[in-house]
Formats: sequence, structure tokens, C-alpha cells
Amino acid sequence: MKQGSAVHKVLEEQVYTTVPVDVQTKEDTWGLKLWNIIQGLRTLRTTGMTRELELWGVLDGQIVNGVCDELSYTCTDPELEARLQKVESKNKPAADQSTISQFFGNTSGTPTQTKRPQKDDRQIYITDVKTRVSPTVPNGVSLRPTMMQLMIYRKLLADLVDGSVDASVIFTRFKLKPSDHFSDSFISQLAGLDLNLREDATEETFAPVESMEDAVDELLAHNSLTQLWTLMVLEFQKTFPRGAETISRVLRAEFRSQKDGAILGARAFAYDDVALQNYVHDEMKWWKGEREAQGVDVSETFKCRSCEFNETCSWRIGKFEEATRLSRARTAARLSMSGS
Repeated sequence: MKQGSAVHKVLEEQVYTTVPVDVQTKEDTWGLKLWNIIQGLRTLRTTGMTRELELWGVLDGQIVNGVCDELSYTCTDPELEARLQKVESKNKPAADQSTISQFFGNTSGTPTQTKRPQKDDRQIYITDVKTRVSPTVPNGVSLRPTMMQLMIYRKLLADLVDGSVDASVIFTRFKLKPSDHFSDSFISQLAGLDLNLREDATEETFAPVESMEDAVDELLAHNSLTQLWTLMVLEFQKTFPRGAETISRVLRAEFRSQKDGAILGARAFAYDDVALQNYVHDEMKWWKGEREAQGVDVSETFKCRSCEFNETCSWRIGKFEEATRLSRARTAARLSMSGS
């Protein structure tokens, strides 16, 4: 675990310099979280990549938190992206084709084409980094947990981009006072950080904070969790100008050696909203106490070898007893047939 964390730390420091910040209150702690997200989004717009972006959301009534290892404008699997875009283009109306509502909304009865303003059409890609002791890259059922984790990250990100996350639910859960001001020392520390990443940026792609005075002004203008959350949502909207459509459906898992961080390989796959909904619904039923715990499928019993509850697992014991009964029943049936 420590070795894996060290690999992630090295990757993060390729983008950021870690600076300690003293916090006085719980609100300061959360203010730092939001400020880091804001700076992460600005870094993405400025440099084309950001790492360790924290995400918050609500899935099936439960607060979910995760840290996205990497977001970038670099396509992680061009072939898969091309296939997905080809499928999506078939399901979209042609550029000169009106929708039903547009047609009937036109009193002349002649379809019209609305000229849309040009926007940044770049896609943003999500990558998760996994460290492994084994030099192999997982496949099949072994890859499923990573796939679901990446899909959840995309869902959380899409909800933040669309502004559909109710911040009050999160603030209430953690017993925060969202209207309280941050401590003066906290603001002065953040304002003193070197956040000048704007040399190659334009006003369209980056909100400049070019001096300590500018940073102080910005923080004082958003001097509470409620106000800083609002600023964060605006930064999401700037970074993802086409809303959730800005986020590519191509998700990539990169596997690195725990020993030295060397890349072992990668797997890319497409986001599947239905598969994610089914997975979350089933898992939340257990989380809410609406179903019993279930053991792994037969195809995943290899996981039992490293489980500390291997010897006392009721699911495993039950499956063994079930297999024994079936075996005895088949034997008895064969003996009965041979006797007749």
C-alpha cells in the first residue's frame, strides 16, 4: 500500500508542488479541498492535464467521494474513441435535420437550422493508475472493480459539471457551517501560494490570479464554503464547456509496478451507464441492509486465497456444503440407475 502511494505521489508531483497549509477549522479543511479542485481545473485548462482531482457526489442517496488520478485532453485510445463517435453519429440527427419540436415550432412549416456558436470541441479523458506487485496486467473479471471505479468517477465528474450535486447534502453530512468565513490565517496562506500557471494561457481559457492581491480578492469574494462551492461549479463549467458531453466515454486504466513505477500496460474501455446503474443499485442494496452479503462468483474464487476470512467464511462453507450435497446426489442417482 505504501509503495503504491509513493508511485502516485511521484506522478502528482510531476504536475504540482505540495505545500503544507495549516487549517484552523473544519470549514478551512473543506475550503482547502475546494480550492485544490479549483486549481486542478485551472491547471487542466492551462497545461492540458491535471492529477489527483478530488470528486464528490451523491449516488442512490449516499455520498460518494473519490480522487481521479488523471484528467487530460490527450486521447487515451484513438481507435476506441473513433468507434464510439461513429456509433453516436448514427444516433444523432444530421446537421441539416430538424427535430420534431423544431419543425412544429416553425409556423412556416419549413425546417430551419439553428446556427450554433463555435465552442471548444476537445474531449477530456479520465485515467486511473493502479500499482501492482505482479508484472502482469489484469483481464476479465479481475478488471471489473477497476472498470466500475472509473465509471463512478465519470458519473461523479459529470454530475459536478452539470451542477446537479446538492452541496448542502454534503455539508450537512459532515456537520459543516457553510456560511461561516474561513480563518484569516487560512486565506493568507492560500493567497501566498505560487499559483501562477498562466504564462501560455488566454483570458478565454484561464481566470488569471496573477498576484497575491488578486488571490486575496478572489478568496475574500468567496469567503465561505457555499461561495467557494459556487466558484468551483463555475470552474467546472469553464473547463467542460459542453457539459458532460465534454467528458469522453473512453476510460483508461494504467498499470504500474509498485517497485519502480514502470508502466506494465493499460486497458481502455467504454463507459456504460446501464452497467453502472445496475452495479450501484445492487451494491447499495447491501449497503442499506436490503440484501445479504454475497460471495464471489465461481470465476473469482481465486480471490479467496488472499482473504483473511477464508477459513470462517459462511458463504464459502455454504458453497462447499452445497457442492458436496450435489455430488452425493449425483452419485446416489448413478447407483440407483445401475441397480435397476
